[in-house]
Amino acid sequence: MKDYQEVAMQYLWELDGEGASSREVWEEVNKRLSHRTISRASIINFLNSMVDEGVLNYTERTGKGGHRRIYSIKYDEKGFKEYISKTVLKKLLEEFPEETRKALRLVSD
Repeated sequence: MKDYQEVAMQYLWELDGEGASSREVWEEVNKRLSHRTISRASIINFLNSMVDEGVLNYTERTGKGGHRRIYSIKYDEKGFKEYISKTVLKKLLEEFPEETRKALRLVSD
């Protein structure tokens, strides 16, 4: 993950399920990464890809200016790390079964 993506996830974990709009995530990421600015489009694309991956949930709220998504965590930080680990291992076992099993044996020894 890129640094701004990690910051975005950390912020959502800190909200403990409350959720935040893309604007709120974008503002917080740029506040915490004071050395550079991340575009709002990058934040929106990341949040939507995490929804597509099944890592984040969202609800829609209607307000001034139309509909907006409120993003919330589906997994706590530990659950997220387990989900990512399982996803990566599953893909490696599909694509490189022998090599992955061999590597896992070496790691466990």
